Amino acid sequence: MSPQFSRRPARRRIAGIAAAAGLAITAALTAPVAAGTATAAPAVQAGAIGPGVQIATPVTGGAELCTANFLYTPAAGQDGNRDEPGGRGAEHQAAPAGVLYLGAAAHCMAGEDAMSSVDGCSEPVMPEGIEVGIRGRDGKNYTGRVAYNSWAVMQDRGETDPQLCLYNDLSLIQLSPAAVAVADPTVPGFGGPTGLDTDGTEQGEKVYSFQPNQLVATPYKQGLSLGQPEGPRTHVVSTTPPGVPGDSGSGYLDARGRAFGLLSSLMLPTNTNGVTDIARALAYAERYGEVGALEVVPGRVPFTPGVLPLTELPGGPSLPALPLPDLTPAPLR
Repeated sequence: MSPQFSRRPARRRIAGIAAAAGLAITAALTAPVAAGTATAAPAVQAGAIGPGVQIATPVTGGAELCTANFLYTPAAGQDGNRDEPGGRGAEHQAAPAGVLYLGAAAHCMAGEDAMSSVDGCSEPVMPEGIEVGIRGRDGKNYTGRVAYNSWAVMQDRGETDPQLCLYNDLSLIQLSPAAVAVADPTVPGFGGPTGLDTDGTEQGEKVYSFQPNQLVATPYKQGLSLGQPEGPRTHVVSTTPPGVPGDSGSGYLDARGRAFGLLSSLMLPTNTNGVTDIARALAYAERYGEVGALEVVPGRVPFTPGVLPLTELPGGPSLPALPLPDLTPAPLR
């Protein structure tokens, strides 16, 4: 039986950090609300499965609800052989024709007894291979299986590098044939992605995100990157409002429409978010996971953010003073 899209009963995972930051908890939505919001795009509509859909990881009595980022497919020319040493197996198995992965945050598959930290090297995590539910924009429920989870892989390897433990937060869900048949890589409203950003973001760079699981006027967010002061594996991003529980895993586009990150954490003492760098997370997955080299699937519609009713750019009290204070990543769960 696939996970049900009910409100998660274990409040400890979504209440503490939001209260500390003065945020309202609005993210644990029922599926009909999330689906209705996602179809309100004035410019670019998207298919049933793709960026922004809701993912349900099974837990006792309900589900952990998170948001998908982008679609990924095996890189062109991949032969199924592992070229990098040091991985868990001798070679990657050749992917079957039509394989498609939906991206999410690794922390969305944290174990039920996780202690609300962002340390992927020590927090309990569900095993790869578990089935998750996916709520399509067509109102139907679909399934997929976790083919890769960075937390599980890092723990299997005995990883201790703080940059990886705190900021390598990616899971990949292999879609079922039924989900593949209705998949669409296009980001609702915005269009794109146009590809993968591999050179990071800079302070003041404009960024965009589709986050439909908040009860706000528009799910189409524009914001500012405050650069990568914590290292190359995470971007510090300011939007109004910030990403909150339920938005975890949602994708971010740069000013050229390239996919660069996924929502991972809240950066205390500010209301900014920590956004995992996708290019580096995919490189780790290729080297140490079993999925091989992957590419972001481009959207079928050009990136056109100018026609949307966007959120306000952060400014004044919502934009932290620079230089930033010492930041501590805190969980969005």
